[in-house]
Amino acid sequence: MKKRDWNINLEEMLKAGVHLGHGTRKWNPRMAPYISAKRKGIHITNLTRTARFLSEACNLVFDAASRGKRLLIVGTERKVASSVASTAIRARCHYVNKKWTGGMLTNWSTTERRLYKFRDLRAKQKTGKLNRLPKKDAAILKRQLSRLQRYLGGIKYMTGLPDIVIIVDQQKENTALRECLTLGIPTICLIDTNCDPDLADLSIPANDDARASVRLILNKLISAICEGRSSSIRNR
Repeated sequence: MKKRDWNINLEEMLKAGVHLGHGTRKWNPRMAPYISAKRKGIHITNLTRTARFLSEACNLVFDAASRGKRLLIVGTERKVASSVASTAIRARCHYVNKKWTGGMLTNWSTTERRLYKFRDLRAKQKTGKLNRLPKKDAAILKRQLSRLQRYLGGIKYMTGLPDIVIIVDQQKENTALRECLTLGIPTICLIDTNCDPDLADLSIPANDDARASVRLILNKLISAICEGRSSSIRNR
């Protein structure tokens, strides 16, 4: 895999608070190699290491996107949900930014049936078929459609299991991570100082609580994915 320059700037990461970890009492000792200092009761992440791993992640997703692989971004924390959706849409990635439904990947046959139902209801709504039903029946189906849109809207075009999953908050998205581990799906995780860096295939030590930090990391990854998509089109 050819290494590229992704313009990862340490000063930019400092301004976004990427280096700010959790309180020193709330940490995972396995994160010690990624921590450079303690300051005012919190751990400070080593941004040089963050930049290195982020660059590796960018190379990985660039390569995957250039080969037409399916990428899924998972981040359901309210303060990052909109960033997850907007960046994923920009890079034509699938995403989950509301609630992760247990078994979404490990019970893929059930998810496929729900996606079929979702697409069918969307089609009926667009063609006006729902409005031609009795009011009670239409109301029931519209509620179903609304719920499916909320939880499956970001994966409505996903036709199979993802090739790589990017997880924004390892602690909160533990169920999604465990499903990927069970299925052998490669993962890229943002890991704060309270996380286990050994769970993901590629871990990026970073503040996963601040909007600016998450947005910066996602934007770097998304830029790499977009470049990979463009590279694939040019080489056809």
